[in-house]
Amino acid sequence: MKPLLSLVIPTYNESRGLESLIGRIFSALDRNGLSAEVLVVDDNSPDGTGELAEELALRFPMKVLHRSGKLGLSSAVLDGWAVAEGRVLGVMDADLSHDPEILPDMLASITEGGAEVAVGSRYIPGGGLGNWPWFRRVTSRTAVLMGRPICPVHDVTSGYLMFRRNVIQDVDLDPIGFKIGLEVLVRGRYRTFTEVPYTFTDRAAGKSKFGLHEIRNYLIQLLRLGWHWVRTRPRRQRVPYLRASASAGPNR
Repeated sequence: MKPLLSLVIPTYNESRGLESLIGRIFSALDRNGLSAEVLVVDDNSPDGTGELAEELALRFPMKVLHRSGKLGLSSAVLDGWAVAEGRVLGVMDADLSHDPEILPDMLASITEGGAEVAVGSRYIPGGGLGNWPWFRRVTSRTAVLMGRPICPVHDVTSGYLMFRRNVIQDVDLDPIGFKIGLEVLVRGRYRTFTEVPYTFTDRAAGKSKFGLHEIRNYLIQLLRLGWHWVRTRPRRQRVPYLRASASAGPNR
């Protein structure tokens, strides 16, 4: 039977935290009787992330895609979604910054709550930035403010989201940079969305990939998406998020 959710995790040198993340993901989903597959897309990590993912795939319902080199986060996510089997597609970071405990709420909001897209949000009541340094807070809020004119989601730069498969069906997504979530939120075919609060936690292991190159790509992405928004003017409606019930049956 096909899984309800296909969750893509792009990786590059994330071996130190991957096992903990996978365990937490399936623990949160199993408590709510939810079926899922995780697709780790690894860009030939020299620290052995890909090999570790293969070992974890012997214990959990996982697939591992090995790519030839560091080809970029967004294209890795698109490659994962291309082979995903779930009715709902999702993405989250591998560095333990995204809280797996809200996965059931995000999924319930789509399967039962009327949302076509669910976003893990730092910028709604109940969400937060945790232990992030002040300069990353300023950078993040600035990026969000720049994206808000073309997207009604409060956390437009969130890399933590899931959506019904048809949202990106036959949609031409541009994989520049690392904000694949914003690409889906602006170009995707949907009317309803919700945001589920969580507290972002700065990575405890590994090295951040954030830098000037990614800032440049984000600005280019905003220009492209802004032109798309001007031409299409999509209508979006916010709906309340739904809390999952741990007593729900399998697959909900």
